[in-house]
Amino acid sequence: MEDDPVYEMALREQLVFYYKKVGELGLNEMSSGNLSVRFGDKMLISPNRATADNITTETIVKATFDGEYEGDRKPSSESPMHGAIYKKHPEAGAVVHTHSDYCVAVSCHVVTLPGFHYLMGVFGGNDVPCVPYSTFGSQSLAEDASEALYDRTACLLGNHGMVCHGPTLKRAVNQAHRLEIMCRQYMLSRQLGEPKYLTDDDWYAFHNRGKENQYGKND
Repeated sequence: MEDDPVYEMALREQLVFYYKKVGELGLNEMSSGNLSVRFGDKMLISPNRATADNITTETIVKATFDGEYEGDRKPSSESPMHGAIYKKHPEAGAVVHTHSDYCVAVSCHVVTLPGFHYLMGVFGGNDVPCVPYSTFGSQSLAEDASEALYDRTACLLGNHGMVCHGPTLKRAVNQAHRLEIMCRQYMLSRQLGEPKYLTDDDWYAFHNRGKENQYGKND
């Protein structure tokens, strides 16, 4: 697989497409955020200081999960977080990190996004955790995020943003978009007071219904 240049180019093209898509969705602006895709026992990741205007298949960086990379272009400063997620989560085929507005706003309170809406269940549980603040690109951030994703496909990063993974870039980007929607709707609901949260019985019914209908598999 890693020796197949056609396959590698296809992944590079996908990465460029979805990096631009994330910008079009308003989930990242300027050079904030980063995307990657698993490539055998390595990853292809957006370069440092990438923007939707300057990213190309040639600027995508091939790197190991431990941070070694090929070529003159450095990988994103958050490559340690991407690498840690791939190492700890074999089901992760792609990772998306954004600084989207509502995710950032909620993350700055460093609180778990609670189960106020049934679609919170598409992230794998009844809520979305938020890890404490750590300096960007640090090993502590990488470890905290990868640990928080053991039972979830997404988490918030305190005073920073969010990160999620999926089996494909399309699914990972959709998860990032979904979490931004959930954070926006949570903030709107809080303007009317404390929302009613789903009960354990509600979540039990949702997850069992989700298994029957493969709910969220096309998100």
